[in-house]
Amino acid sequence: MPLLFAAALLGGCSTRHVPAPVVELSEAKSFKQFRDLGKQAQYKVEKGDTLFSIAWYSGNDYKDLARINKLSAPYAIYPGQVLMLQESNKKQTKPVTNSSGRTSKIKANQPVDPPKKQAYGESKTAQKSSVRTDKQNTTAVATDFPSQVAEWMWPANGKVIGQFSLSEQGNKGIDIANSPGTPILASAVGKVVYTGNALRGFGNLIIIKHTDAYLSAYAHNRKILVKEQDWVRPGQQIAEMGSSGTSQTMLHFEIRYKGKSVDPLRFLPKQP
Repeated sequence: MPLLFAAALLGGCSTRHVPAPVVELSEAKSFKQFRDLGKQAQYKVEKGDTLFSIAWYSGNDYKDLARINKLSAPYAIYPGQVLMLQESNKKQTKPVTNSSGRTSKIKANQPVDPPKKQAYGESKTAQKSSVRTDKQNTTAVATDFPSQVAEWMWPANGKVIGQFSLSEQGNKGIDIANSPGTPILASAVGKVVYTGNALRGFGNLIIIKHTDAYLSAYAHNRKILVKEQDWVRPGQQIAEMGSSGTSQTMLHFEIRYKGKSVDPLRFLPKQP
């Protein structure tokens, strides 16, 4: 399935009233050129790039990139512009005088007060999300992103009809076929960072961030049952299987590590 992306995203899908214009990936650059974007600290914008495409291929949330680069909706960028892909981690120091009268330096990040949580899990000391159970339901409680994904689970029941391929125009995930309305499940605990249909070829799409490094994507949904900023637990239903953006009822599922496509079958348990 060719990868396609939107020219601009405006935030949650509830705020989109006009479909975003779209361009084909081949009009901008190849998958090979995007392959190592997740390893870079900054990126020079080229013709055809969008904030969303850069975020997706670098393994970030587009809202994080907007915040880091002080961009506001509709997140316009231009060729030649240099965008920071990571938070600055420079350690600032300041002189202090100790009881002996000598001047010394302390690190600005020396523990004094409890550190504030950072949006979208940018903290290097991320803690695992907890799960709270009450009489009515079980919900994921957002504390922070875990340092790693504890376990992956299948996002839907069905037959795998499309395999992962590393070729430039190959399938960057797997395709699972079943009947319309089949539950689509979150494959691991995480935070919903995108819902919408601005990517031609993906239909109704959900992207979930699981750690600072891992994202998963769920495409072609008939109905989306979560919204951006929601925390979800493993196995929680997030959508219904459909055929939006494709001619066949199926789920297109991707896992990305630091922006790089990886074969989901390497992470998912064997199907029963």
